[in-house]
Amino acid sequence: MVIGIAVIVIIVLLAFWLIGTYNAFVRLRNKTEEAFSAMDVSLKKRYDLIPNFVETVKGYAKHERETLEAVIAARKRAVQSDSAKERIQNENVLDATLKDLFALTEAYPDLKADQNFLSLQNQLSRIEEEIAGSRRYYNGVINKYNTRIEMFPGNLLAGLFGFQRKPLYEVQEIYERENVKVTF
Repeated sequence: MVIGIAVIVIIVLLAFWLIGTYNAFVRLRNKTEEAFSAMDVSLKKRYDLIPNFVETVKGYAKHERETLEAVIAARKRAVQSDSAKERIQNENVLDATLKDLFALTEAYPDLKADQNFLSLQNQLSRIEEEIAGSRRYYNGVINKYNTRIEMFPGNLLAGLFGFQRKPLYEVQEIYERENVKVTF
């Protein structure tokens, strides 16, 4: 009788633990999707702004067609990404092409003085700050999720329930990781 009650108590405790662990995985998975969605909203704002920005630059830098086309192509690839991993890779390419576009504008003093350009540049800067914040939030949530999946004993259940590791947003370009050289 005592053994029967002990077995029932152990089974009930195990059931509560399984339910709690599963629910924790679901809660973290939903937070990762919410974090990605928040980042996606900021990226959409940037995608919408890029064509206006490119058109403004195009008016001043007609012979810089290659750089402008690279920005548009990178934007298109990022918008059409199918997975989070592909989106992250394509976003890194888009970031690099936007830096090339900003570098290009330095060669055109009239462009830097254009009010429309300045307004678009300010909007893009604000959006880039939003994106950076949402990427930090995304990485924080992904880190909690991945840690929960990999730690014992949760890792035993994660595979059983189909919870898989998600990619962090990381800088892909080596030159972006290097220290900035400031010379006067």
